Amino acid sequence: MRKIPLWVLMGLATALGVLFFAQSQPSAKAADERKADREAISAVLNAQQAAWNRGDVDAFLVGYWRSPELTFSGSSGVARGWDGILARYKKNYPDKAAMGQLDFSELEFRFLGPDAALVLGRWHLKREKDELGGVFSLVWQRFPDGWKIVHDHTSAVAPPNS
Repeated sequence: MRKIPLWVLMGLATALGVLFFAQSQPSAKAADERKADREAISAVLNAQQAAWNRGDVDAFLVGYWRSPELTFSGSSGVARGWDGILARYKKNYPDKAAMGQLDFSELEFRFLGPDAALVLGRWHLKREKDELGGVFSLVWQRFPDGWKIVHDHTSAVAPPNS
């Protein structure tokens, strides 16, 4: 059996290490695409927040996939389909006073593939009579007309005791 020189083994190990490192690092192009995707999703969220704050539920729902396969999970269970989710929002938030002022914060983006993302964040609603807030996880999909929410899981979280 023939021995392989140490310098050959070291060279091979170095080459494999460089290849592994190069493949694990996102390319500049991929980083730019992800930045553009984050900006596009953030623009949808900003438009939703603005629509909500002017009392326009219909415009708020433009950020959602208009499909019977859209889902929303919350404390009252699961709502299905764009029409069902619109009806849920209109029932729970019948007017601008009930809607209050919405703020999204602490957004975290995780891309699940070239056309899918998970966005975690916090929401806060300030109304004349009260304030409430919580967390959300939104599953996004890229469609020909842009990024849309295909699943929303929103939960209220009680504020910590002061």
